[in-house]
Amino acid sequence: MTAQDVFGGGVAVITGAGAGIGAGLARHAHRLGMTVVLADVDEEAIGTLRDELNADGGTAVCIPCDVRDSIAVQELADRAYAEVGPVRLLVNNAGVEQFGYLWDTPVANWNRVVEVNVSGVFHGIRAFLPKMIATPAPAWVWNLSSIGGVAVVPLQAPYIMSKHAVLALTECLQLEVQHAGFDHIHVQAVLPGAVVSNIFESAGGVDAHGGDTAAAESQRSAMLDIKAAAMDPIAAAEVVFDQAAEGRFYLLTQPDYVGSAMTERANVLASQRAPMLRTGRRFDPEAE
Repeated sequence: MTAQDVFGGGVAVITGAGAGIGAGLARHAHRLGMTVVLADVDEEAIGTLRDELNADGGTAVCIPCDVRDSIAVQELADRAYAEVGPVRLLVNNAGVEQFGYLWDTPVANWNRVVEVNVSGVFHGIRAFLPKMIATPAPAWVWNLSSIGGVAVVPLQAPYIMSKHAVLALTECLQLEVQHAGFDHIHVQAVLPGAVVSNIFESAGGVDAHGGDTAAAESQRSAMLDIKAAAMDPIAAAEVVFDQAAEGRFYLLTQPDYVGSAMTERANVLASQRAPMLRTGRRFDPEAE
């Protein structure tokens, strides 16, 4: 079946839809004929995207939402079902970055990464899954991990940790849905490589008082260099939708590149090798 066959005509709710791969997923969902609910803390960004999609003959609504707030996410789910209709696709995409040595990372920045990248996914699942389960029609849940979810990278520990957590959460959720016998619920993990966005520019850094800001900003600069050759968000979204329609669990924007990182991670674990720096080589997390 094609992505059009599977998703066309349904409702998609996408968090972090204001930019990057979230906006790309929204635009491609629109191309497939989906009604798109755009959720983001940036109300102006999703308002602009809503107007773009509606002017192109689609149906899009925007609901400002901070995924760190469980009540706000529950309100997002309630409004989506009441005002738009049953949700065929939930995309837990909202995410933030952090640069710097772990011991220099401000507590507030650590909490921000955990609350957005990990708790935000949990809040989405808790708010939407009961409604999806109660609706007999097939429904899909995509959680955004990253190539960073199968790699280790210095000077980005909070982000990398969060994406490992999202991947494990999604794998466990897949088992729990099977265990509960909810055959109409499809859980999938999205692992993008580098995709164009502003996640690196808006990433947190370290406190200049006592923190190694030079190291943090050097890592930011390295990631911005990678962004220059990153994948277009709409092209990435098309790949993800096509793989999802094929029924894959791991959805990879760049199958060869991300797949090689998965293989390397598996080899490291199988051989029980200690992580080692590799001069001149970096794994880059996606730009969400």
